[in-house]
Amino acid sequence: MQYRKLGNTELEVSVICLGTMTWGEQNNRGEAFEQMDYAFAQGVNFFDAAELYPIPPRSDTYGQTEAIIGEWLKKTGNRERVVLASKIAGPGEGWIDHIRKGRTRFNRANLQAALEGSLRRLQVDCIDLYQLHWPERNTNFFGKLGFEPGDEDDLTPVAETLAVLQEFVQAGKIRHVGLSNETPWGIMRFLQVAEQLDLPRVVTVQNPYSLLNRSYEVGAAEVSWREHCGLLAYSPLGFGVLSGKYLNGERPPGARLSLFPDYMRYSSAAAEKATAAYAELARAHGLDCAQMALAFASSRPFLTSTIIGATTMEQLRSNIASIDLELSTGVLEGIQAIHEAHPNPSP
Repeated sequence: MQYRKLGNTELEVSVICLGTMTWGEQNNRGEAFEQMDYAFAQGVNFFDAAELYPIPPRSDTYGQTEAIIGEWLKKTGNRERVVLASKIAGPGEGWIDHIRKGRTRFNRANLQAALEGSLRRLQVDCIDLYQLHWPERNTNFFGKLGFEPGDEDDLTPVAETLAVLQEFVQAGKIRHVGLSNETPWGIMRFLQVAEQLDLPRVVTVQNPYSLLNRSYEVGAAEVSWREHCGLLAYSPLGFGVLSGKYLNGERPPGARLSLFPDYMRYSSAAAEKATAAYAELARAHGLDCAQMALAFASSRPFLTSTIIGATTMEQLRSNIASIDLELSTGVLEGIQAIHEAHPNPSP
């Protein structure tokens, strides 16, 4: 396993981070325990969760992912050897009404409620990296293109959010702060306020990044590099699309897109053409397409960790093994040629 610093902190995290959003939905407790046991044995010391998980979010499964992790930590006694990350949900009236009636914000009341709930479910006193899952404000995230200003009368000031998070740090309930689904402006705004008011500095940004979506490279990657707030790449396989298993209309039983066909972010006609080209490139070089995609993400200089998710142990073993794959110049040139022909089909 390889390790990198978590921002400008003293923590070192594995370049492969174990994603957990299927636990409590596609994976049961026993399967999740098996995944954690194996990943930990392979040197993965970084687990990422969220109060929202599992996905898709439902009232009867809310918080189950964190609860499963908490049971594993208690059973194994591995808390001090795992860097634990979680997130507070942003606003989402109409689709996450089961979380504080969908009106969750990054103010004191919501941050307090979310953090205390996560600590209780995880059965820990402190979360190493506490992240804002998506912005309060109207901006570009979850695949949205085209910025449109929205009603921002009730936005929580960044200074207020960071001040509350600072109190959590001082109380020993969290160690560091991260953002997720953020834009370059949002990242810089949090960094600016932190510097001006001596408040906690963002150390990571968890955004989508894959061969099908390299939009992070425009603007945000430079911020990550220069400001020491590295990318935590989520969906590096585009919901499994970059494994090639969905090509030609295939829908394997039990696979995410077979179970949840509305999750179409990485399944457009343009994305399928790009995926087919990447799959052919991988075959030409004797590579597994999913491992090639993961190795590419993990090799980026602005990246701290690549978040993998798996529903089977076979997938997990293969995904973790990607850390040992070094892409040749020929493969990298081939990836760039495909990217230029099919740029960011799944933003």
